[in-house]
Amino acid sequence: MIVDLNTLLAILAMSAATIATRIGGLVLIRYVTIGENQKRALEAIPPAVLMAVIAPTALATGPAETIAAAATALAAMRLPLLASVAVGVVTVAVLRLLLG
Repeated sequence: MIVDLNTLLAILAMSAATIATRIGGLVLIRYVTIGENQKRALEAIPPAVLMAVIAPTALATGPAETIAAAATALAAMRLPLLASVAVGVVTVAVLRLLLG
């Protein structure tokens, strides 16, 4: 296997940028006071990311997946992220069984 130097340097640069971004966020957040509105906004990020990941698949496939995506979205409003994912998985499994 031949490793291209430019590819290796690009991978290392992207890795360094990712690590710097993560560490920078952890360091800078110590100096920021988070109010109630900001806290609610930060808590809304996981369900939003979950919907962004599953929405394309849900809308491009059959009715079982679309209904399960809606159930997951509703569950994400009240339940923790893991529980919301579990609701979606169980819903799509049951609907695939029932709808064929």
